[in-house]
Amino acid sequence: MDIQKLSPRLGICGQVELSNIPEIVQAGYRLLVCNRPDDEERGQPGFTEVAEAAQSAGLATLYLPIAGPSDFARQAPAMAEAMRTASGPVLAYCRSGARSSMLCTAALAP
Repeated sequence: MDIQKLSPRLGICGQVELSNIPEIVQAGYRLLVCNRPDDEERGQPGFTEVAEAAQSAGLATLYLPIAGPSDFARQAPAMAEAMRTASGPVLAYCRSGARSSMLCTAALAP
């Protein structure tokens, strides 16, 4: 799993697999944000599946899917609030990490 740290409290990565959950928890993340819509690609684990595994490992989860350009402005306030109120570091993911990076940038904008 390749996690790119944007700051000490924020990281992004590509698709999270269920087997990645222990590594994410061990790395100190406390909130896992999914920016990938369910069923975007055949075989990807759905958010509910990832959330159940994450929550059973003590990791909070949030679903903020980004399916198109208009979703960035719509989801940025919720992402900003999540980053502000999370009990520890936040890890956001999508297919490659690109949408998560753009959403985090939008959420941090003044």
